[in-house]
Amino acid sequence: MKKDGLLMLEDGTLFWGKSVGAEGFFVGEVIFNTSMTGYQEILSDPSYAGQIINFTYPHIGNVGVNGHDMESLRLWPGGVVMKELSKMHSSWRATGDLQSSLKNQKIIAISGIDTRKLTHILREKGSLNACIMSGSVDPEFALIQARAFAGLSGKDLAKEVSCTTPYEWKADKTLSPLHVVVMDFGVKSSILQNLVDSGCDLTIVPAQTSAKEILKIKPHGIFLSNGPGDPAACTYAIEAIQILLEAEIPLFGICLGHQLLALASGAKTLKMENGHHGANHPIQEITSGQVFISSQNHGFVVEEKNLPSCLDITHRSLFDGTIAGLIRKDKPAFSFQGHPEASPGPHELQLLFKQFTTLMEHSHAKTN
Repeated sequence: MKKDGLLMLEDGTLFWGKSVGAEGFFVGEVIFNTSMTGYQEILSDPSYAGQIINFTYPHIGNVGVNGHDMESLRLWPGGVVMKELSKMHSSWRATGDLQSSLKNQKIIAISGIDTRKLTHILREKGSLNACIMSGSVDPEFALIQARAFAGLSGKDLAKEVSCTTPYEWKADKTLSPLHVVVMDFGVKSSILQNLVDSGCDLTIVPAQTSAKEILKIKPHGIFLSNGPGDPAACTYAIEAIQILLEAEIPLFGICLGHQLLALASGAKTLKMENGHHGANHPIQEITSGQVFISSQNHGFVVEEKNLPSCLDITHRSLFDGTIAGLIRKDKPAFSFQGHPEASPGPHELQLLFKQFTTLMEHSHAKTN
């Protein structure tokens, strides 16, 4: 194998591999994703901005790529690490191959890596900063870059991946649509589709949209989307959500939106040693005891210590016991840490979208 690619961890561990993407280098946080399917949805998820993805599933690229499975307009990770890139792809839905997409979108990617060893290191030491490099490679330079990277704590990446102007997505008029404002911190298209399928007309607004501008739209509900980076750095969003909560408009947050709701309610968030990235995470609903298998993608978590009294925990991760869902006792607002739209992943928690529409319908009935 031609060794024209490398991954250098900040602790000095070096992995050699073969370049299967663009040439150059990228410095960021390396994490591992345990999903067995859905690599295209993962790569096009804006929540992976600033990260290098290590796929634990050994064969990537076997079904090619297509326009339908894109969760946004582009691929977002700065780097991709895999055991083996499939030389051929086979799917009636495919319109191209993964390698060409990686090269065209200037994503640094390497294959031939011992991803099992890399995952073991990350499990033992936590997510590490790293430099991924291909083409003309220099291990010494890569180590300097990896150690110089400041990490994702304190970084506001949501405003970098958000839409720049508002746009709309309409539901089928036979569904008697509710109007929802989506605060876009890096929203995935399948999330928007689930809201539309639930009977909602959507107005998607940039991350830094003020509460005043949102209230002018007079929505039935507000949705706080997923997104990358440190939630505590999104001070503009936290301030807006605090005002929106006082307006008593039903509010539903997922992933980063879950963390932002918690921060707006007086809670704190922490950087996790190992984030949750995969489509096979067991989550327990506290009241019923029912267990759901969920899709997860987050590196920060709501701190349970000194959780404000206005918040109740609704779901927990059965991997590590961390908070996976919250509800405001005093406001029509709730949140979930994972990805109920499940792209990729199981569909068991799509019922949360129904919970949101029911909350909006009850709220609308009270005011009319």
